[in-house]
Amino acid sequence: MSGEDKDEDSRQGIQSIEVGVPLLRVLADHGAPMMLRDLAREAGMPAAKAHRYLVSFARTGLVTQDPLSGRYDLGHFALDLGLASLARLDAVRVATPVLDALGDEIGETVALAVWGNMGPTIVRWVDSKRPVTVNLRTGSVMPLLHSAIGLCFVAFFDSPLLQRRIEEELEISARGDDPRGPITRTQLDALIADIREHGMSRAVGSVIPGINAFCAPVFNHDGKMALAITGLGPAGLLPSNWNSPVAKAIHAAAHSISRQLGWRAPAAHDGK
Repeated sequence: MSGEDKDEDSRQGIQSIEVGVPLLRVLADHGAPMMLRDLAREAGMPAAKAHRYLVSFARTGLVTQDPLSGRYDLGHFALDLGLASLARLDAVRVATPVLDALGDEIGETVALAVWGNMGPTIVRWVDSKRPVTVNLRTGSVMPLLHSAIGLCFVAFFDSPLLQRRIEEELEISARGDDPRGPITRTQLDALIADIREHGMSRAVGSVIPGINAFCAPVFNHDGKMALAITGLGPAGLLPSNWNSPVAKAIHAAAHSISRQLGWRAPAAHDGK
């Protein structure tokens, strides 16, 4: 066999894998075992062709078939691959290029935050090219009740420590010791409902006068909040409208990182 023939065989082998992979993707996205006809249709290939690929995938453990129902699902080797991939993931490392791209897209300062021992902590900060006076940097711990980052964790993060910190800040607010103004439990509950409805939080000049911010949660493969991605800038350039281009870009960036961390949006139900 000539070198050219070997190259051709190599290209054909790779092409064959690429053709079959959509079947695996459909199974992964569907979230439940599927009949051959449905699986083939969603993958965009004839059932007979899909069946040949599924036979090979089953031999390798990528796919399994229920002997009673005939439905196909992901197999044990697919699970092994997924777990191995998740073990190698670092949320901040995965999010960093998305954060940089977001900063270029919106032209404003952007940051990543995680839940630390002291609360929501900024771990990555990228300044905008336009000078903005903001006394925040990597390592800054954000207030829960008056910052977009803090409110994002209040609405989407689950931790006993978080609940204790919320109560502490509510007590400080009730005493009138917070210069940013009081906030009651009732007001906080209304804020949380609004944040969850929009899938992200916002702050309108509450941490730094004249500076607005939006913050969206990033979820991991377990559906738990892993970090928060935020964008902030002068109120005249970053409007507080939920449907603003900046808000939409931040939300899309968070969704992109979540997908890379293995998160899948809950399946929609039509109520029938």
